[in-house]
Amino acid sequence: MVESLYSDTVYGMSEIIMDTNVLFAGLYSASGASFKLLELLVSGHLQLVMSTPLLFEYEDVLKRNRNMLQLTEPEIDIVLDNLCIFSRHQRVYFLWRPYLPTPKDDLVLELAIAGRVNTIVTHNLKDFVRIEKFGVEAITPKTLLERLP
Repeated sequence: MVESLYSDTVYGMSEIIMDTNVLFAGLYSASGASFKLLELLVSGHLQLVMSTPLLFEYEDVLKRNRNMLQLTEPEIDIVLDNLCIFSRHQRVYFLWRPYLPTPKDDLVLELAIAGRVNTIVTHNLKDFVRIEKFGVEAITPKTLLERLP
């Protein structure tokens, strides 16, 4: 595990940044680790940290793929509204771009740095190379679940 510059807990609750692919996977299938992660967010066992740009990214991906998810736009809006309720909102006052190969991954890293969160949960670990220097690590939903008490 990466030695963090930040604390990843607030009031005893682990804070995470959730990559868009994890949200999509959790809504697509109720049988995987991504869905379990969503359940932990709703139950208050995990704290999601979110920014406005990340929320817009969630919205874009979910609405573009709503047929795969078998959700209507109003249902996606409800999901996003609920994510906002269960999240700590963080403003990002500085940009590190370009640092990662994909600009949309940069916004996830920037949020982690601004929010002082040391865990990004993603299915695409290869997209988050060299982030350890910021005291941040990328892990899969399965790894996160294995680490939780």
